[in-house]
Amino acid sequence: MANDETTVNARWNSPVSWAPVIAGAITAAALALVLHSFAVAIGLGVSSTAPTWRDASIALFVLSGVYLIAVALAAYGIGGYVASTLRSKFDGVDNEEMEIRDGIHGLLVWALATLLTVAMVAVGALGISRLAAPSGGGVGPAASVAGENIIAYDIDKLFRGDRKGTESDIAIRRAEAARILLTSSGHAGVQPEDRSYLARLVSTHTGLAGPDVEKRVDAAITSARQNIRRARASTVILAFMAGAAALIGAVAAWFGAVIGGQHRQKGWSTSMWGTAGSWRP
Repeated sequence: MANDETTVNARWNSPVSWAPVIAGAITAAALALVLHSFAVAIGLGVSSTAPTWRDASIALFVLSGVYLIAVALAAYGIGGYVASTLRSKFDGVDNEEMEIRDGIHGLLVWALATLLTVAMVAVGALGISRLAAPSGGGVGPAASVAGENIIAYDIDKLFRGDRKGTESDIAIRRAEAARILLTSSGHAGVQPEDRSYLARLVSTHTGLAGPDVEKRVDAAITSARQNIRRARASTVILAFMAGAAALIGAVAAWFGAVIGGQHRQKGWSTSMWGTAGSWRP
């Protein structure tokens, strides 16, 4: 009996039970990945499925942010619960101290699961970028606007015409036009000399002249400004929601771990094959 009590006390005095923490973090990260994949499948991802941001409404981004919070509640709450239930049962321990230690383990689950999720997202983004990169290291229109996807459609409309050019020339023109259009969202807007240069680019590539070129350039600048502003507003909303989801996830992990610790101490168990919530003998 004395040896058993010594063992239990030694385990309880250990600062962190890493095995349950790791198990809970893996559970949380896996569940979050599945739920986010489901969101992408049903079109509730953080970006519109349209080729530009023009079809992505603010309501979509708000709904996506709410979904982020719901995922954080579910994933981190369950992760913290798993970590606490996997820890050893302790007797003769003050309830307040036990809740604090269980809650801290929940926070560790939250931190580790967040790092795992970020790592998985980074690996996925790296793989997507490699697939999207042009083979053979060639330079093409897609590569020239890789960083300007927000206004890619506006650039397409700007250079529509019957004239053809080399792939390298087209890429250079699109890249120059993209950099000019990106300045449209600034306080000063597109400078007159940049606008004139953009008009010459369009005229050279499309064969248009006079009022037709001016009209096309003005329409592209206006559309690019609107799309960039909408993208910025959506990014602010998502960034705020992501931060809120992270904080709420920490709270969910804490309380999930506390509840798991209470069930662990009471001998509460659930089984998908038997009666849920049965008491252990």
